[in-house]
Amino acid sequence: MRETEKPWRRTDARTTVIGDQTSTAPAPADTPALPADTEPGVDLRDVERETAMIRLFDGHHAQMVRLAVLLGADQDAEDVVAEAFCVLHSRWYRLRAPESAAAYLRSVVCNLVRMRIRRLQVSRRHADVQLDPIASAESTAMLHEDQRQVVDALKGLPTRQREALVLRYWMDLKEREIADAMGISTGAVKSHISRAMHTLSRAMGSTR
Repeated sequence: MRETEKPWRRTDARTTVIGDQTSTAPAPADTPALPADTEPGVDLRDVERETAMIRLFDGHHAQMVRLAVLLGADQDAEDVVAEAFCVLHSRWYRLRAPESAAAYLRSVVCNLVRMRIRRLQVSRRHADVQLDPIASAESTAMLHEDQRQVVDALKGLPTRQREALVLRYWMDLKEREIADAMGISTGAVKSHISRAMHTLSRAMGSTR
């Protein structure tokens, strides 16, 4: 899915639907002003969700694609991120707070990439062949030069170690945030990072 193809549309309204009644009362002072040509019968909560989703897409899409590439999504990175935004959109009202949306998005991206890797591993075992993932030019362009130099080494790490390392040093997250994204304890995060750094250092050293 291209960056401009959002899985939702912009919707604005001045009215609020409560049961079978439609209220045309003025919006609260802290509610953004809405255009005059709004559609009647739209819940203002949905308007707020769509506005927040658009801001998240504009502010985090490139970062999420980069994360997906580094985690091993390769040519599927754009699709993984698009699916993650769709999941967030459908579960928006289950969030503890709108501020947790970006963290939830990271968690979904990690889970989707992990599922993709597992499916590939199963397919390769059944096919009895070893396929080298080919990163698309668009996905590769999302990486900085220094990141491209270690991508091959990262691919050799176990999935959990790669996730912990990428979230720590490329996303600059704290251990608690990494634990939330990966669904593990902070102690496990420290262990994964330590092992990953040891393995990565050896791998990088052998290529010089």
